[in-house]
Amino acid sequence: MLSASSLLIGAVIALRCRIAPRIVGLVLAFGAGALISAVSFELVLDAKEVADGTGIVGIGLAAGALTFFGGDWWLDQRGGDKRKSTTAKQAEGNPQAIMLGTILDGVPESIVIGGSLVVGGGISTAMVAAAFMSNLPEALGATAGLAKAGVPARRLMRMWGGIVALSGISAAFGYWVLRDAPPTLGAFFQTFAAGAVLTMLTDTMIPEAYEEGGKLAGLVTVLGFALALGLSSIE
Repeated sequence: MLSASSLLIGAVIALRCRIAPRIVGLVLAFGAGALISAVSFELVLDAKEVADGTGIVGIGLAAGALTFFGGDWWLDQRGGDKRKSTTAKQAEGNPQAIMLGTILDGVPESIVIGGSLVVGGGISTAMVAAAFMSNLPEALGATAGLAKAGVPARRLMRMWGGIVALSGISAAFGYWVLRDAPPTLGAFFQTFAAGAVLTMLTDTMIPEAYEEGGKLAGLVTVLGFALALGLSSIE
């Protein structure tokens, strides 16, 4: 819930202030870099050490990527394709599809955070920080767009609050599924989430970050990557 709480913070900021799209794009780039690092060192590397030689890593990555791709395509057809826009393009879409898309983006991260209590022996600080940073600009853009489309502020806050609660439930689910699971199943869930997150980054976050943040987005992405790497190193 802490990692998803930035959705509420971003919503409040968007309803009270006007943030330049370039700034939101750079925050998006920073979050993308942090997620790339967390996925690499907290998910894939750990899973490889556990299930090396079994093919689980490749199977999990492919399954996660295909599942996210299918869900994302389905939501795009129903008006959720602009959910990570930093320039309020969400006003042109479907509010329900945009919210479902946000859930699709966030659930794999939350499951991994809960599962890290079992697989890693403690909460993954890098994953929490990366998810927190990536959720903030999404809420900024989506709230501005949905408010522009006429969605009342109270309804927006209830929707974001519901997603934060669902993130906590997803984390509990991740812990419950993996607490008695064999190591190879844990590795599968880790790489499944990694495949979903990497597909999301490539499809939505990184293109939007570059479009609004410009060339500077590349440097900020590396900063995000370095911060998450540092957090992984000190755990």
